[in-house]
Amino acid sequence: MSKIIALAAAVLLLQGCAAAVVAGGATAATSANDRRTLGSQLDDNSIVIRARRAIGTADSIPKTSNINVTSYNGVILLTGQVSNNTVKQQAELLIKDTPGVRDIHNQLRLGNSTSLTTRTRDSWITTKVKSQLLANDEVAGLNIKVVTENAEVFLMGLVQGAEADKAVDIARHVEGVSRVIKAFERR
Repeated sequence: MSKIIALAAAVLLLQGCAAAVVAGGATAATSANDRRTLGSQLDDNSIVIRARRAIGTADSIPKTSNINVTSYNGVILLTGQVSNNTVKQQAELLIKDTPGVRDIHNQLRLGNSTSLTTRTRDSWITTKVKSQLLANDEVAGLNIKVVTENAEVFLMGLVQGAEADKAVDIARHVEGVSRVIKAFERR
């Protein structure tokens, strides 16, 4: 009996390793095809960590606030829900001097935090939009970041010419999307 348990545990551990290798390979492929430099990609990760820390430790931001921070090439996107305009403005002020931040799109909405059901639906919308972008030959889907908050889809990335309009058109026609907001940079 103990041999069966040990064998089952080994199989589960090996599956975890295989998943880690696949995920690592996917991340490497995505990084290699990204229009941002590797330095910019690392900077974006650092910016998000610093911004989340600044917002999370600020006494002026109520713990009931739902603030998400996304960075793409030094451009920050704030999404989520806050109780009032003062909190919305304070969140932006807290991160505007973060090293590497070039611009901020403050798309925080006034209201209560979204429910788990809404966040799950948003994840599904993001998956559908991203899949459609990746499947389209006119758009470099790997270079477009998709963020969905309460059925609003935000598109970020370094795009060329008509790519932005095509990406918006694709996202707009995905079931469940209520609005598409561009936060693109032109290449």
